[in-house]
Amino acid sequence: MTVLETYKFRKVIDDIGNLRWTSLTSEDMTAVAWAYYYFSIQFRENLQIARSLYPNDEKLIQLEQEECDTDNLSPWPGVVMHGEKVNHDEYMRRTLDLLPIERSKAVYFANVGAAYLEEVQKLDNTSRAASIASYEDGGLETVFRAILQYSNWDNALLRSFEHFLAEHVRFDSDPEQGHGALSRHIKLDDRVLPLWEAFKMLLVTCVPRLSS
Repeated sequence: MTVLETYKFRKVIDDIGNLRWTSLTSEDMTAVAWAYYYFSIQFRENLQIARSLYPNDEKLIQLEQEECDTDNLSPWPGVVMHGEKVNHDEYMRRTLDLLPIERSKAVYFANVGAAYLEEVQKLDNTSRAASIASYEDGGLETVFRAILQYSNWDNALLRSFEHFLAEHVRFDSDPEQGHGALSRHIKLDDRVLPLWEAFKMLLVTCVPRLSS
């Protein structure tokens, strides 16, 4: 049993996992990648907040090393070279560059993403730090496995995104050595619920088909 099972935000995680992932088109999944890019920015910010609150926490130091300025997603064609170290949100930013989209769509995603980040950044630092445990100790693994039900990874952007998702399932899934084990000691409660609700809204706003 993970810490997630006793909290209300677990239902939001399940709701996200139960969205219509297998019904999406390639264009829809590209929009998912755009949405996730903005999520990945706040993930890094929240991890950095956790590190600032607990500067001597060796597990969080290790987690930061595996999420920030790391080569654990390298190499990937057109995104990162062999041994190149990047933050994971930078990996996603470069992934989006693999497939240019209409300017109007890019502006729309940027506006939605900016509003999402502004909403998250208004939350208190303790809640944002705690979100890392909810993300790493099963929450994002549930979401990533749901997204990976999609099967038509038919362009360079989507293949790069699939690589990102599959590798993060691998990073998170080991109960003793994975990223969950490095974060579940952070005190966690339903103060993280607004972060999960904002993530769900980000996804369905960028990809209406998910909930239609």
